[in-house]
Amino acid sequence: MTSRERVLTAFEHREPDRVPAWCGASEGFWAKAKRELGLEDEVLRARFGDDFRRVHARYTGPEAALPEGVTYRTVFGVDRHGLGYGQPLRHPLAEATLETIHGYPWPEPAWTDPAGIRGAAEAYDGRYAILGGDWSPFWHDAIDLLGMEHLYVSMFETPERVDAVMGHLVDYYAASSRRIFEAAGDVIDIFFLGNDFGSQTGPLLSAGQFRRFILPHLELLIALGHGYGLKVMLHCCGGIAPLIPSLIEAGLDGLHAVQSSCRGMDLRRLKAEFGGKILFNGGIDSHRVLIEGTPGTVRDKTREVLEVMKAGGGFVAGASHDTILEETPVENVVAMFDAVQEFGGYGAG
Repeated sequence: MTSRERVLTAFEHREPDRVPAWCGASEGFWAKAKRELGLEDEVLRARFGDDFRRVHARYTGPEAALPEGVTYRTVFGVDRHGLGYGQPLRHPLAEATLETIHGYPWPEPAWTDPAGIRGAAEAYDGRYAILGGDWSPFWHDAIDLLGMEHLYVSMFETPERVDAVMGHLVDYYAASSRRIFEAAGDVIDIFFLGNDFGSQTGPLLSAGQFRRFILPHLELLIALGHGYGLKVMLHCCGGIAPLIPSLIEAGLDGLHAVQSSCRGMDLRRLKAEFGGKILFNGGIDSHRVLIEGTPGTVRDKTREVLEVMKAGGGFVAGASHDTILEETPVENVVAMFDAVQEFGGYGAG
């Protein structure tokens, strides 16, 4: 099987030749792995057995010089400071009225330029499962714009403010992804989007709040992907087991990256209750196994995860975090992917 065939078979909850493998890596880890293994990008992905490739649109909106102390500015005009994307320096809509929210300078979907996506996807010649679409982190953007405390309080006191902010955010993301899919949807396989609704100890909002404020927007984005014949996979960290039935109801096809170390995320239970209804991607503990373990323990733990999750398809093996962090030993990541190849096969032998 090609990687693409392998992945799409798993999404259909059928058993391919082997469990597909997923490699999401931070820039720091990727540079370290290239240096230590002496391999360039595509050769390194092949060494890890990564069955996915991702294509991106280009941002063509206004570019302004960042003021002192600002390390990153979101497309929604939130200034942030710190490592990576940092943390917001202020929440511009924290005290905003409905009129102010509707009058806010929301970005233009036309700033998403999909011109290079088709060529980037076609360069893989149909061998890999292609991820595309706007990342669409509307929950995180709402937190940036309102502040987490204001967001939660507003859910109870002024829910119309939350609805207005979420509506503008998702309207932008849906239009942005629609531009991508109109230009190149036929060479993309999976609409991949991300919002973290969970913590180590459970969901960040109740199942009722989730259904009231989040689910309608996810349903819209999922329907958008399905309208172009794509599978839809959500990245969502944390202990989100109570939310999974709603995600399945919304039509979500895949859930990444399953954090088995979080409350309620026992892999056996997840597989038994939901394994036939949604694809699980991840499950191999990024922290206690990949960062703190040895190649031997990584191999053993990867085998255990595969034994629990692979039956019947509907599983992609990978780390339990969105990206493998720089502090992760390269030899442990090699051990994980080698174990996927060794123990992830289906059928006789």
